[in-house]
Order: sequence, then structure tokens, then C-alpha cells
Amino acid sequence: MKILQLISSAGHYGAENMLLNLAKSLERLGCTCVLGVFENLHRPNTEIAEHAQQLGLQTVAIRCQGRADREAVRAIRSRIETQGIDLVHTHGYKADIYGYAAARTLPTPLIATCHNWTSASVSLRLYAMLDRWALRRFHRAVAVSEGVAVVLRRGGVAPEKITTISNGVDVAVFSAGRPTLAAEIGKGNRLVVGMVSRLVRGKGADDFLRAASDVLSCFPETLFVLVGEGSARKELERLAGELGIENKVIFTGQRADMPGVYASLDVFVLPSLNEGMPLTVLEAQAANRAVIASRVGAVPQLIQHRETGLLIEPGDVASLRNAMLELLADASLRAGLAARGQARVREHYSAESMARRYLSLYEDLLGGRARQCQGAVCHVPPIAHENRQEEG
Repeated sequence: MKILQLISSAGHYGAENMLLNLAKSLERLGCTCVLGVFENLHRPNTEIAEHAQQLGLQTVAIRCQGRADREAVRAIRSRIETQGIDLVHTHGYKADIYGYAAARTLPTPLIATCHNWTSASVSLRLYAMLDRWALRRFHRAVAVSEGVAVVLRRGGVAPEKITTISNGVDVAVFSAGRPTLAAEIGKGNRLVVGMVSRLVRGKGADDFLRAASDVLSCFPETLFVLVGEGSARKELERLAGELGIENKVIFTGQRADMPGVYASLDVFVLPSLNEGMPLTVLEAQAANRAVIASRVGAVPQLIQHRETGLLIEPGDVASLRNAMLELLADASLRAGLAARGQARVREHYSAESMARRYLSLYEDLLGGRARQCQGAVCHVPPIAHENRQEEG
């Protein structure tokens, strides 16, 4: 089975990590994944393509000059027709819209994974409206959590087209991480609290800093680390200065050594105001770290309060501070939460189990002739071919 995975990427974040985990695991199951990455004219970003190539995954660049780029649509359609693509799987509103435009008259099934929807700006609200229109016409829409499934149903996607499949991570990779960040930040014997996220509004990084300021009055040697990039970074750096904690807060930028980053932390925090199913929580748990996270999206599904982590209400700085203080003061509590969290991820949220669920969905969508894959029978329909020159 050959799957075209489409994504428009602004960096290496949750959806990108999920896609790489999925593609790697599907290839181990005998499928072939081609990653079609939009090469956006105004905001080019090749991180996911570079990571995919390092993993040995086939990637193609889809040049996109702006909105409603017909050449990009033709390029996608040409690849579907000429490269034996059996199924198109899209990730994100741009991939959904262009993928639908390219494949709408072909017999190739269309499936979308909906990671999360945001409507923070007028332009994004318009894109979300167009995305919902396209998704109603897809063969299947996968929600990463029940909360996202509810949004899809409210958006007019037929309930019978919606499937919920939880994200998964490669537990072996994260559990084997060595603390590569520790020496860089001068950890020594000090405790480190970290947050891994895009540095944008709504992720709660400002709450993280305000809580850190309070925690430092009790644990003055603690270090706080923000891993990631985003439009709010300078604003957050100013806030750290205003709070007088700039010498205790480290902004690392984007990192490629995430298993090593998690291994360098004692406590992981995700104080988001809104989430779908955050991979960073699963990654931190897979790395055997104690986790504090907001009770949003699918987070309560991932964390059983006081059993596999601590849950706080979004925007509640006092609760975040208290949770940090409790974990910093109690090493045995940190260890217990971390061990139970890791065991639960290994049992329920592995990348392989996620990939097997997607493969089963692919097989349900594909009728007709059967093609034998390693470990699975893949049903492949005949594909109409037209004589088109391949583009971009």
C-alpha cells in the first residue's frame, strides 16, 4: 500500500511528530509512505522534510506560491496518478483543502487527521470554515481525541465518517534518552522544570513563568527551561525580565535531541489553555518524567490525576505553582508518577498501536484488488491514470 501523506509545516511540532511516528511505523508494517511537504513561498520551512529524510522516508516538495495555487493542486494530482498512490492522508487545513482539490475527481480515497482547530484570527477562522467544507467531502476524518471529534460533528462532518485514533509515540526512543541538555544549562544537582511547546499565545508559557517566579522563592536553585520557538518568544523573554527571573529561565529554541531534552528534566509542564491530544505529554511520560498539565482537550485521557501525573485548571497560576512545589519537594512522588505514566503510555499509546489502527482504517477504505503487504493485506482499487507531466 502506498500512501501520500500531505502536510504544510511551520516547524517541527506536534502534528509533524505524529506524522513521522505514523510514517515510520507504517513502513515497518510493510506500507510505503511518501511525505508531501508544502514548500510555502512566504514562510518556507523544511524541518519536517529534513527529519523525514534522516529517518529514510521518501519526501517530495510541493511548491505553493500562495492562496489558491492551481499549480500546487496539479502537482499533487500528478503525483497521485503517476506514482501509484493508493490513498491520500492529509494533516492540517492547508493539506486538507489542497488534497481535496487534487483528488476530488479521482477514485483515490481521502482521509484527514484533525489534530486541533483554532480560530484565533479572522484569517484562520476563514480557513477553518473552508476546511470544514472540504472535510465533509472526505471519505474519513480522524480525530485525535473525543473533543476534536465533537468539533468535527458540530462542523457538519457526518458521524459515520469520524473515527477517533489517539496519537502514539516511540516509547523505546524516549525511554533511552540521555540528558544532553543538562550539561549545556549547568544543571549539576539542581532540579529542572521544563516546558516543550510552540511559544505562542494560548500555550500558557506566561503562566509557566509567573508560577516559576513564585516557586523560586521556595526553591531558589531551580532552573526553568522553555524549549521551542514562536511569535511570543520576545514577549516571554521580557516577562522573565520583568519578573526578575531571567537568570533562572533558559530559552533553548527548537531542539532536535528531544529524548535528551526530556531526560534532562525533573518535571515536565504543559499549562496550555487549549489542546487536541498533545504529543509532548506522551513523550515526557515515555521518557519517564513526572508531568503537570492543564485539564484541556485529551489531557485528562492521558493523565490520571495523582496516579500518572498532576492535572491543573487552565490559566490557574496558583494551582500550577502548588503542583510544581509539591513535585519539587517530593522525589518519591515524582518517581512514582513518572513510572506509572511511562507504563501506561507503553500499554496504550505506542506508535505501533496507532499505526495498526490507521492501517485497519486504510484497509476498510480500500476495496477491490488485494495487494499483499508485509504483515497485512492491503486492498487496492484501480487508479485512473491520465497523461500529465509531473510537477514540483
